[in-house]
Amino acid sequence: MKVGIIVHSYSGNTLSVAEKLRDTIAAKGHTATLERVSAVNEDPSAQGPVELKDIPDVGKYDALVFGAPVRGFSLTPAMTVYLAQLSTLQGKKVGCFVTQQLPFAWLGGNRTIGQMKNVCEAKGAVPTSTGIVNWGSKKREEKIANVVKKLSEF
Repeated sequence: MKVGIIVHSYSGNTLSVAEKLRDTIAAKGHTATLERVSAVNEDPSAQGPVELKDIPDVGKYDALVFGAPVRGFSLTPAMTVYLAQLSTLQGKKVGCFVTQQLPFAWLGGNRTIGQMKNVCEAKGAVPTSTGIVNWGSKKREEKIANVVKKLSEF
């Protein structure tokens, strides 16, 4: 199975989870490719419309995992624009994960996962699993391991 792991990561936290996920999926005998979504201006305080610099193609993958940080209790603008511009995810298995600094999922993580799932379902995807990593948690490494395990089981 060809799995695309597509992430937006500003600080590198989300990227580090995606790298562990890629390695775990590859160890299970699948082809796992990590691609990044990025904006021309990555400054979190930037105003105005988001212009994407890197726009991964999802068509070449059998399954997808989308990952992004929570920003202001919502999905980052770059990932929001990226997901909106996708024409279809029809029939694809899709997993989603987010990273957030705050210690509890109800402080933006749940909402952000919901946003990602809703967009994917509206584009015809079959959501398989989701995960939230609370970066400020004392159990961060355990949370990362659980999210990676869950998202690597298609």
